[in-house]
Amino acid sequence: MSTVLVTGGAGYIGSHACLALREAGHEVIVYDDLSAGHRDALFGGVFVQADVRDLKTLRRTLREHRVSAVMHFASLLSVADSICDPIGYYRNNVEGALSLLEAMVREAVGVLVFSSSAAVYGDPELTPMPEGHPTRPVNAYGETKLAVERTLPHYELAYGLRSISLRYFNAGGADPSGRLGEAHDPETHLIPRAFSAISGGSELEIFGEDYPTPDGTCLRDFVHVKDLADAHVRSLAWLEGGGASGSYNVGTGRSHSVRQVVETVAQVTGRRVPVVVVPRRVGDPSSLVAASDRIQRDLDWKPAHSGLREIVESAWQWHLTGWHGGAGGGAA
Repeated sequence: MSTVLVTGGAGYIGSHACLALREAGHEVIVYDDLSAGHRDALFGGVFVQADVRDLKTLRRTLREHRVSAVMHFASLLSVADSICDPIGYYRNNVEGALSLLEAMVREAVGVLVFSSSAAVYGDPELTPMPEGHPTRPVNAYGETKLAVERTLPHYELAYGLRSISLRYFNAGGADPSGRLGEAHDPETHLIPRAFSAISGGSELEIFGEDYPTPDGTCLRDFVHVKDLADAHVRSLAWLEGGGASGSYNVGTGRSHSVRQVVETVAQVTGRRVPVVVVPRRVGDPSSLVAASDRIQRDLDWKPAHSGLREIVESAWQWHLTGWHGGAGGGAA
């Protein structure tokens, strides 16, 4: 099996991917600066605390541990913050990725699974959106992810570095066994913000109810973090088996509105979710729904845990019983 470097491996999706990799028999090297990740998410093994822009440390880590593949999660992830701080997002998300790619080339590591986003598409022209949908991001976060995706074919042509970019839709849920969950600080994702609202926190803000959708709130495609982690392991196997580079949507093809998510949280928890409607956020498309035929066909991936109720139930169980201390939530 492979030795895989996981950047951002102490974060939300990255840590779940580390679990999935270990369960599949791979050796995992976690590389994270803990600016957003959690020590509690590490579960032993090799951990390197460093910035992904630290080329010297990256090269040494790849070389000393004889890494044969990389999964790259280490990035800033808030759409709203990216609009206010594009400098920070380009420095972290683009410069960080370029630093990693250079280290991989210098140390002859030729396989990469990249954590991308549905934000590369922008406003939908087709629903569900296939991978061939036009890529016109409406925020700096999406632009940084697309900028990295656009570099990868050039690195393959020049250096033979093969890659898969996984375009996530809305990640949610928690490890079913309760080992890991979502704990960003500050929290920006809908489901944990709803939990906070029913647990004595501020009212849940709904950003706009005047979208061209059935109930006026945004429509999103929610995928369980366990299914996301499985998509990464399958992507690695595809590349190591000689499969071609490419981009894949990771979603279910089903949409749920913000209001529907709030209703599901209320049903699962038995508590009313206090909400307040506020103006739309800049850069929020009305609908993001995946066409995931390609990943299901090529990688034999299926969203086995991504029913909305299962996502909310697993997240709620972890909210009640999991660890929630230390640094903020994970990158990516």
